[in-house]
Amino acid sequence: MRKNKKLILVIFFGIQLLILSQLKHYPEFVEQFYSNGIYQFLSKLSRYVFGWLPFSIGDIFYTLAGIYLIRWLIINRKRIVKDTKNWLLDIGATLSLAYFAFHMLWAFNYYRQPLYKSLNLEAEYTTEQLITFTERLIKNSNSLQIQLVKNDTVKVELPYSKTEVLAMVKDGYQSLSEEYPHLEYHPKSIKKSIYSLALTYMGFSGYINPFTNEAQVNGLIPTYKFPTTSCHEAAHQLGYAAENEANFIGSLAAIHNKDTYFKYSGYTFALRYCLAEVYRREPERYETILPTINKGILKNYQENQDFWYAYKNPIEPFFEKTFDNFLKANNQSAGMKSYSYVVALLVNYYEDKTL
Repeated sequence: MRKNKKLILVIFFGIQLLILSQLKHYPEFVEQFYSNGIYQFLSKLSRYVFGWLPFSIGDIFYTLAGIYLIRWLIINRKRIVKDTKNWLLDIGATLSLAYFAFHMLWAFNYYRQPLYKSLNLEAEYTTEQLITFTERLIKNSNSLQIQLVKNDTVKVELPYSKTEVLAMVKDGYQSLSEEYPHLEYHPKSIKKSIYSLALTYMGFSGYINPFTNEAQVNGLIPTYKFPTTSCHEAAHQLGYAAENEANFIGSLAAIHNKDTYFKYSGYTFALRYCLAEVYRREPERYETILPTINKGILKNYQENQDFWYAYKNPIEPFFEKTFDNFLKANNQSAGMKSYSYVVALLVNYYEDKTL
C-alpha cells in the first residue's frame, strides 16, 4: 500500500474516533438506522454464510491473523528500526481498517438505545419489589428442581450433550419472538470455541466474533450453565452488545424454552442475580431468604463456582480488567459491574406477568 493511502487511513482512524465520541448522544439514530436497519441485514448474511459450518471460522481467522502478525513482525524487525515512520503508518492503516470493520459489522450496537426504553420497561425498582420477585423466583426454581431430580438436595444434571444444547437455543427465542418479533433467532450460528481452555483461564464463558457474527461458547463450562450462556451469546448476535442486556435477554430466552432443563437454568440464573442484589441492599433479608432455596440449587451454584476456582490464575484479573475497560470505552459506563440493571429489567418485565 502506498504511503499516501496509509496516511489517509490513519487520518480516517482519527475521524472514526471523533464520530464515535458524538454518536453516543444519538442512540435513537443508531437504533433506527443501524441496529434495526443495516445490522439486521449484515448479521443474518453472516449467519447464513458461516452458521452451517460445524466449526468456528472466526476462531480460525483469529489463529491465522495471529500467525500472520508474528510472521510480519519477524520479517519486518529490521525495518521497524530503520523506517519507523512507515512502520507506524502500516500499523495505523491496519488498525483503521479493522476498527471500521469492527464497528460496521457489530460494535455500533454499543451506542444503541437502552433496552428498557425499547421494551417500555422501568429502569428502577424498590427493595420490596426486589424481595417479592426474588421469592417468586425461589418458588419456581425450587419447583423445577424437585420436578427434575425428585430430591431437593440433589443438583440438576442436564441429560443433553453440549452440542444438543446449542441446537435447542433457537426454540426459546422462537417462543420469545411471539411477544417480541425482533428477538427471533434465525438463522443460528452458535458453536463451541476451539479456544475454550484459553477462555477458561481468562475467565470468560463465551464471546461473539464481530467479524463473522459467530457466537462462541466455552466448551469446558459446566453443562448446567450452557443454556443461559448460549442464549446470552445469541442475544449479542441479535445486536444487544451491552453485557447486562444480553444477560437479561439470555435469561428470558432460556425461561421461554419449552424444555424444563432450559427453564431451570434460566430461572436459577436470574435468581442468582437477584440474590446478589438483595445481599447488597439488605444483608439481613438475604440471610433469611437463603435457607428457603433448595440445597440442590445451591449445589449447582457451587458446581459453577468450583469450576472457575479450579482455573483461577494470576493473569485472569488482568483479562477481566482489560475487558471491563473495553466496555467502558465502548459506551458501557458500568463496565462488567452492572447487576442492578439486569435485576431492574427482570423485576419490571415480570411485574405484571406470571413466572
